[in-house]
Amino acid sequence: MGWGPDPIWSPSKVTTNSKACESGNSVTLNVSVQPETASEYKLPGQYVQVRLDDSTKPLFLAIASAPDAENASFEFLVKKTEGNDWLTSIAPGTAVEVSQVLGNGYSIAENIDSLKYDFPTQNILLFAAGSGLAPIKAALESGQLKVGSDSSRQARLYYGERTAEDLCYVDKYSEWEAAGFEVVPVLSQPDESVWKGRTGYIQTALEEDGVDIPRNSGALLCGMKGMTEAVKDFLTKAGVFEGRVLFNF
Repeated sequence: MGWGPDPIWSPSKVTTNSKACESGNSVTLNVSVQPETASEYKLPGQYVQVRLDDSTKPLFLAIASAPDAENASFEFLVKKTEGNDWLTSIAPGTAVEVSQVLGNGYSIAENIDSLKYDFPTQNILLFAAGSGLAPIKAALESGQLKVGSDSSRQARLYYGERTAEDLCYVDKYSEWEAAGFEVVPVLSQPDESVWKGRTGYIQTALEEDGVDIPRNSGALLCGMKGMTEAVKDFLTKAGVFEGRVLFNF
């Protein structure tokens, strides 16, 4: 059903369901999974299917927590929509079914770390819109991007939402900044009497900032098609190698 191979379902359980943002338009779920499922999760950007039972249409959810075979629990960031109320309003303790881990994830080692493009990657750009922040969060918290005090790499996250109240994981921004990731929220419909940060769209913010050392840059993207296509087009025209512009699907 859907993308990839047929799902192989295993019993799981929702352990927490909490607001991910002030508006409540997105929720954060933690779901306990089988140890075998946890061990299949190797790369940020991979996903699973989740359903209540065989009468429920499965949802495809990118995993928001970093890969950790020792932790048999996955975190998900889910934006509320008309068709997913059964999950976004689910009570902790509810049994669900989770598929095997699917997708290739972000090929960081192959395309960001390797010297296949002759120039080492020194500049990491992350782009996330809405719940597309989930796999990007997994990547920046995984350590696989090798950003931090012991690294010469610099990193910046562009994260787009409509309003400040829709921004998710606000309490983690200082932690991400301390780990070496500059966080740039971009709001398309802000209350301009209050919001003093960047406005408009992610691709516009990127165009305004430009790309430092494009031949030494790599990017991870997740979000709506219009954003990702515009960002990829700008990056490659600026001189970023196309193979270093990574998508999770």
